[in-house]
Amino acid sequence: MNNLAFLEEKVNQLKKDGVYRKLPINYGPCSNVILLNNQKTVNLSSNNYLGLANHPRVKQAAIEAVEKYGAGTGSVRTIVGNQDILENLEQLLAEFKQEEAVTCFQSGLNCNIGTIQAITDKGDLILSDELNHASIIDGTKLSKADRAVYRHNDMVHLEQLLKEKRNLYQQVLIITDGVFSMDGDLAKLPEMVALAKKYNALTYVDDAHGSGVLGKSGRGTVDHFQLHGQVDFIIGTLSKAIGVIGGYVASKKIVKEWLLHRARPLLFSTALPPAAIGATIEAVKMLMESEEYTTKLWQNAAYFKAGLQALGFDIGHSQTPITPIMIGNESKTMEFSKELLKEGVFVSGIVFPTVPLGKGRCRAMISASHTKEDIDFALQAFAKAGKAIHII
Repeated sequence: MNNLAFLEEKVNQLKKDGVYRKLPINYGPCSNVILLNNQKTVNLSSNNYLGLANHPRVKQAAIEAVEKYGAGTGSVRTIVGNQDILENLEQLLAEFKQEEAVTCFQSGLNCNIGTIQAITDKGDLILSDELNHASIIDGTKLSKADRAVYRHNDMVHLEQLLKEKRNLYQQVLIITDGVFSMDGDLAKLPEMVALAKKYNALTYVDDAHGSGVLGKSGRGTVDHFQLHGQVDFIIGTLSKAIGVIGGYVASKKIVKEWLLHRARPLLFSTALPPAAIGATIEAVKMLMESEEYTTKLWQNAAYFKAGLQALGFDIGHSQTPITPIMIGNESKTMEFSKELLKEGVFVSGIVFPTVPLGKGRCRAMISASHTKEDIDFALQAFAKAGKAIHII
């Protein structure tokens, strides 16, 4: 008897639906052009927004950190894993974000599943945007608080829920992505903060795709809207624009004190390795020195989007370098991604359950490391693949 036959049935269904995939293999560093499955490919599918993942300064900082601190910390932070280099990173990030304190986690996902359950309890309410990232959804499920979902970026609906429910709960926490990763649009932070003040609620912004992208030198969505000190919990990632791995919570100092006692990923998982910390410190310093990386990113994104629109593609309503190419049908979406790869361009297909059924899209992620030649090559591939499967 095969006890795993149910999984075979599920995998076979993925194949029938045309959404089964094998993991591609990158045979080198993450950069503008990669060796994907040993084929030279223009990379339009990484979160390496600023091209820092393979930058010589960032790599050298990682090497120097290993030489001084070793390969791993050997412990959670609450025992002996809290090295001075990690403390230095948190101080630097707090300065960069212009907030009181920063608490670093092993990933952005760990930030959300660790922080949300630590700052909410039974008798509280979480109000979450319907298009929030999966890690926020997981974090709310781990909380003992009640939860309700408001329509995407609909501040009228959010206020309606606040009117109906605020007086029934002790704390109310409003959670949103700063930049929504599947569509590239921005949260309506000024309106959200105003509602939070009106109804005495807390605000929580996951700025994974805003960190290093929006605001002065990539300080994020809060900086973009000039809301420093007015958002209670700001989540950032170190694995996208910063180019390394990890996540952090920017907040008031009292929040950090509490998280170091109650955030489970910090209590039960080994601290970030020295190489990642050293590399991250250097990357953040580079952002604080110059806006050249963020400026190039936005220039590349504008050029690429204009090229796609000229070809007749539907690129949705993105307000950021995230560029969805809207297709709809799941099977057609994956077919388009495969056609692009044949032309030497990698753009991942995004289908259900990551996005709703019938909302499939290929999501292009532009980087500061892309050259004009890279983008022109990609646009030619889009034109050829789009015509081959009758999208344009």
